[in-house]
Amino acid sequence: MADVISRNGAVGSDVVRWLVFSLLCAGGSLGLSWLGPVVPLPSVVRGVAGLFAILILPLAWLLVPVLVLRRVPRKKRKVAWQLIVPLTAGVALGIFGTAAGNAAALADRGVTVDAVVVSADYSSTNHCELRTADGQDISPSLSESDGCLDSTSKGDELRVRYDPEGVASPDDGRTSSNGVLLTTLFGAAVVMGTWGGVRQSRWDRAYGDS
Repeated sequence: MADVISRNGAVGSDVVRWLVFSLLCAGGSLGLSWLGPVVPLPSVVRGVAGLFAILILPLAWLLVPVLVLRRVPRKKRKVAWQLIVPLTAGVALGIFGTAAGNAAALADRGVTVDAVVVSADYSSTNHCELRTADGQDISPSLSESDGCLDSTSKGDELRVRYDPEGVASPDDGRTSSNGVLLTTLFGAAVVMGTWGGVRQSRWDRAYGDS
């Protein structure tokens, strides 16, 4: 009976520990990517924050549960398949979190103008360099998803919102905040990350008891 209670207590402790860890990773990836354009953060700080949001925190979901195994020899350690979900979802949170931050920044401080396309690049994804009617360059460039279409060419006039701070990417005023997608990614990452972490801890205890 005492063994059952002890085992249940260990499982409960694992759930709390890995739930907190997953919440920190998910919140960090989403929060850091979202805050970059909203605050706005300096370019160097945005770069570091983006690195953590898109790479380091998602990798932590995969590596930390494996590295904290103390009893299992390194050559015998394995990774729970559930941890692939937060790894992928964490990267997506960083990417789409930045897009949501751009939309929030433009809603807050964006200026709507008629802009002229100075040049258009179609080499990979479309990017249009824009300039306002009074000759002011708009930075960053307009992306394909925000209104730089295949039919857009040099000299065309576009109605866009842009960030006077030059941080948030301009758009055509129809960019979505992706709230449902971000909520789904956040929930999936936390649930699967917690589940995978608990499985890793259970394997560690089972190896120690064998």
